[in-house]
Amino acid sequence: MKLSSSPLSTIRFLNFNSPLIISPLSFNFPKTTFTRFPNFSIHTTTSSPAITAAESQLAPPKPLPHLPWLIVGLGNPGKKYNATRHNVGFEMVDAIAESEGISINNVNFKALLGRGFIGNVPVMLAKPQTFMNSSGESVGSIVSHYKIPLKHVLVVYDDLDLPFAKLRLLPKGGHGGHNGMRSIIDSLKGSRDFPRLRIGIGRPPGKMDAVNFVLRPFNKQEREELEFTFERGIEAVRILLLEGFDKSATVVNSTKAMEQLG
Repeated sequence: MKLSSSPLSTIRFLNFNSPLIISPLSFNFPKTTFTRFPNFSIHTTTSSPAITAAESQLAPPKPLPHLPWLIVGLGNPGKKYNATRHNVGFEMVDAIAESEGISINNVNFKALLGRGFIGNVPVMLAKPQTFMNSSGESVGSIVSHYKIPLKHVLVVYDDLDLPFAKLRLLPKGGHGGHNGMRSIIDSLKGSRDFPRLRIGIGRPPGKMDAVNFVLRPFNKQEREELEFTFERGIEAVRILLLEGFDKSATVVNSTKAMEQLG
């Protein structure tokens, strides 16, 4: 499959100190299926139409549209790596896509992409196809092209330092030795200020090498437990986009709260 780097659409974020006029959204899809990522453009103006006193009392203020989110799952492409520990980021994004009715069937920016909505929030789901250690080549290009604020870029990936099947949501941080995250941080000119959802895969048993461990598939019992983790991850992402980071982090990082979700 040839990976293209042609643009998908354009998102511009300009001066937020001026009054805003939100351009109409361009859609081309049935009501229950989203096949196009909306072209969200924000324009500024120095004047506004006159509004009478009566009109101002009758017409409630229109809420601003939600800014789009980019949700990236990390992994390695190819059947050889399917269902391995290093690919739980891919699997989480696939679970989100299935839950929200989003098709990940486009190829651009060296990634598989899906575009749609979670609630009323526009999202782009991405699975970089560059292999793990070069994930930043894809993510950096998407972020740069669409001018997505880093606080709206969620990266989902595996973590050796978390107990198996545990989730941890953080607002920012380093790469922690994860080469995929290292590549993304490098592509963002060293910025670490983007949220990340870590999925625990546990430590290798005995003296097993970590590289070999992360490329191993899950056993049947682990796979069953992981399915519950994906369900909780889906709910965590919904809360993040619809209610904010603090609420989502409280739920995700609290064992009691996660048990209640289960």
